[in-house]
Amino acid sequence: MRVIPIATWSAVDSACNESTGKVPRLDLPLSRRELLKGSGVLMGNIAAGSALAALAPSMAWAVELKTLSTDEGQALMKMGRTLYPHKKLADAVYALLAKDLDGKASGDAATAKTLRDGIAALNAAAGGNFAKASAKKQFDIVKGIEGQPFFNAVRGQCVTSLYDNDMAYATFGYPGSAWEKGGYITRGFQDLKWLPAPPLEASPKPWFG
Repeated sequence: MRVIPIATWSAVDSACNESTGKVPRLDLPLSRRELLKGSGVLMGNIAAGSALAALAPSMAWAVELKTLSTDEGQALMKMGRTLYPHKKLADAVYALLAKDLDGKASGDAATAKTLRDGIAALNAAAGGNFAKASAKKQFDIVKGIEGQPFFNAVRGQCVTSLYDNDMAYATFGYPGSAWEKGGYITRGFQDLKWLPAPPLEASPKPWFG
């Protein structure tokens, strides 16, 4: 299970505890010296009253990029939202996409070149800055590169980065893995919140053997 790499500005380390759902904080140095090395930093805030507000250790989040720049990370975030547009999904989740792609770029020069060249092409098609273009223009640009290696690399990473993490679980109402807790039969198996409640005869009590 992926945990939320969100940090308070004075971040401290803590161990991940999947059994309790405790969210660890990310150690994120923001010194000018570090920024001058070429690493990027993505920052934002969690909307008050959202599903993530009670889950995250802070209303502010920050994600460090080791290879890509901040602008490149923002372009990947916008491309991810263009490919998989969820209004309820916070920017912090799309930042995970940029972070994961940055991790691959850090370990492979060819991947880094593919991402940088692809982002440069997005910016060129947008007339300067893809991340600041209108949603329609972003869609048209991304649609125009469908099937290319850069497109496939970003889309392929979206499936894991955007959906296999605690923030997405909280947003979409997925309670997480249950097999080790005896399954869902007594943990929401018969919850049906998006339709009217069925009659009692249609929902017999669970049989435990």
